[in-house]
Amino acid sequence: MFLLYVCFLVLLSHSSAERNDRPVIGLLSQEVFPSSRSRSAYIAASYVKFLEAAGARVAPVRINLSPEEYKTLFSSINGILFPGGAASIYSSGYQRAAQFFFEAAIEANKGGDYFPVWGTCLGFEQMMYLTSGQRILSRTNTTGIALPLNFTNEANVSRMFRPFPLELMEALSSEPLTENSHMWSLALSTYNSNDDLRKFYKVLSTNTDGQTEFVSTVEAYDYPIYGTQWHPEKNPFEWRKAYYPHSPSAVRMSFYMAEFFVSEARKNFHRFESVEKEREALIYNYSPVYTDESIPFEQIYYFE
Repeated sequence: MFLLYVCFLVLLSHSSAERNDRPVIGLLSQEVFPSSRSRSAYIAASYVKFLEAAGARVAPVRINLSPEEYKTLFSSINGILFPGGAASIYSSGYQRAAQFFFEAAIEANKGGDYFPVWGTCLGFEQMMYLTSGQRILSRTNTTGIALPLNFTNEANVSRMFRPFPLELMEALSSEPLTENSHMWSLALSTYNSNDDLRKFYKVLSTNTDGQTEFVSTVEAYDYPIYGTQWHPEKNPFEWRKAYYPHSPSAVRMSFYMAEFFVSEARKNFHRFESVEKEREALIYNYSPVYTDESIPFEQIYYFE
């Protein structure tokens, strides 16, 4: 009932508008291991930069908030990104927050309130679990490798890749531009045998570790919900690993992905109840920490 009311108010507020030029995208945090009183959750700064580079502002989504707090935040932001990491997709603060926003987004979209969702790596895996309700991932040897994408026939007519220039699509299919840092994958054979996944997502690309062909890029048929098993944010902003791609095509691809998702968020017209509330919610209230070399991210935002 709450979300139907939100949809009604949003539709009234932008009946004559075409685009939101002040998008705010929620970015889900996750548990720190080991945690401390001052550092219980984090967000890698590369995800923040990824979204900001395409013209969005970022609101961190804290874990372990109340449903009421999540409802208020959902009605204020214009989309959400579930980042990669190491949290449990079955039982964690990350999982519980992701489930709330994933289900809220589907309900909102059904009511005509266009609300985009993006999942990267762990976020992709989280969405596969939330959609299927089953532990269906397979172990793969993909913990540190850049790969070209094996596009399906759906890619050229997809919402995600349609804006890409031909030469960039050719580079994506022939050069190792997509960085993979995951031990678990959705095997293509599992996708093909699971009705919930097949009916919800179209597969835009696959990859293989030499033994298992796995799904690497998806978009939902009926909703603005997108996922990559690989990391588009690392190419321009992370430097710790030699296999991170930094070629001109790799960086250009990253910005096309960011621009696409932010353009989806521009179609949403949620807003904060006041300028003060908006300012309180933005990532600008926090300072990123330059990490030591044992951590795979150049900079991290920590939260209590």
